[in-house]
Amino acid sequence: MIVPKPTVNSSSRRSIRRALSYRMAARVSALSDAALHHYLSDAVYLERLRFGQERPTESRDHEERDQIEQAARAVHQGRSEMEDALTVLVKGYANEIHTRFSDKAYGLATKLAPGALNRLLTSAKTTGAPAAVDFEDRVVVHGPTAQIARLAKDHTLILVPNHVSNLDSPIVGLALHQAKLPPFIYGAGLNLFTNPAMAFFMSRLGAYTVDRRKRHRLYKDVLKDYSRERIGRGHHSLFYPGGTRSRSGRIERHLKRGLLGTAIDAWQEGLAAGRPTPEVLVVPCTLSFSLVLEAETLIADALSGEGKSRFIITDDEFNQPNTLQDFARSALALDTSVCVRFGAPMDLLGNSVDEAGRSMTAAGTLFDRRPYVADASGEVILDSQRDRVYTDQLAAAVAATYVRDNTVMSTHLAARAAWDCLQAKYPRRDTFELVLLAGFERWVDRPVLIRHLRTLLAEVATLRDAGRIRTALPADPSDQAEAVLQEAVERFKRFHSQAALDFEDWRVRVNPKLALYYGNRLAGYELSTAPPESAV
Repeated sequence: MIVPKPTVNSSSRRSIRRALSYRMAARVSALSDAALHHYLSDAVYLERLRFGQERPTESRDHEERDQIEQAARAVHQGRSEMEDALTVLVKGYANEIHTRFSDKAYGLATKLAPGALNRLLTSAKTTGAPAAVDFEDRVVVHGPTAQIARLAKDHTLILVPNHVSNLDSPIVGLALHQAKLPPFIYGAGLNLFTNPAMAFFMSRLGAYTVDRRKRHRLYKDVLKDYSRERIGRGHHSLFYPGGTRSRSGRIERHLKRGLLGTAIDAWQEGLAAGRPTPEVLVVPCTLSFSLVLEAETLIADALSGEGKSRFIITDDEFNQPNTLQDFARSALALDTSVCVRFGAPMDLLGNSVDEAGRSMTAAGTLFDRRPYVADASGEVILDSQRDRVYTDQLAAAVAATYVRDNTVMSTHLAARAAWDCLQAKYPRRDTFELVLLAGFERWVDRPVLIRHLRTLLAEVATLRDAGRIRTALPADPSDQAEAVLQEAVERFKRFHSQAALDFEDWRVRVNPKLALYYGNRLAGYELSTAPPESAV
């Protein structure tokens, strides 16, 4: 498998395909015949397994099956045939992954983005004209955006948001537009492109496709190579280190290292190649939603245990056009319905940087990060074990930012209080028993709930003042707990078929699953549980 090294001054499909083939050739050359046989056999086995569970739906599916069968024949032949089969698979994956992004198209798309997303989300054939959503008022953007914009001019940026909903990428795209930040390419699940309107919208905002059904090492290596290549070419990139949407509703604290590692690889490649602007920085981004479109499906998936085995949900609310549009007209029409917090930029070792992008120690002194991957003469030394340690440090720093920049909303706090009160009311029942409570058992005393809310409000305020969390809660000097509960109930009633919380005389009726999901946003902060006297 001899592939000429490509230039990096083009982002055409052909140039990217050649670059990925070159990277794969370099990887394969280091494999023994036995290792190469296993590498290709793993792809054949897992793809055949997938094909046995799915029906081909389009010409691309038939083409993939033919390529896998070619690879299946090659594993019983010589090294040359196996390398040729790998080349065919890599080119096919490259064609699928890469989209025709251009700065010109992005510029036009971002100008039209709010209106386009409005049309997408409110295009159902319903009685009466759908109410438009003013996204620039509803999506509240915070953070050091001026510094990030300055750094983007001579650094390649990696934006790493937490993952809440399938609406995350369009929302982040709008937030970037509002903050006057440059375009970012990002990977989006192939299943999202089944909606033609959303596929058109996302591709114009820089999306490339990720087929999470392909679980073999070969495909994952191609994806990582694609990330390395695009970062190395100076394209600002976005990926979700949490992997998939949080099923439980919790803030991600344990992140996947794979794509974060590609940023470290690309940085070192840039240093070694002497590129004019090799530096790469990471910008955490924390998304907080008052209401989540897919909440009911996600928490059900988490509780059933299928979250670990299914890896990707293809039949949730996002793929139901009427549900998507109902969500836009009701949930996204709320004031401060989404908070997007761009975090402080950091280097690839997880350290803070100054206004010029230079690394700083915890004590605030500057240091040169290049010697951490180079010898005394300045030559870059590749060390996979060292880089894994750096990736772990970076992942820990990003996760800590998610916790600090998490914005607590009334729906989160009221749901947490209600769940705590249910646990106190039924102390001998575990989580799975609580979510299966009968209808007549799903209520708590409103005065008890208010008292616990007051406790939680005080604790959250202490965390906020210490810089350990952020809040977007209604202010009411007479009784903030009542204001939080009233706002949460009103918001829950706007979208979910069975509200997480609702008033019923002197009681509050609770949907345990949704209360658990939204309340989990505050998991891990060591807040008080409901007092024992709330048990009945």
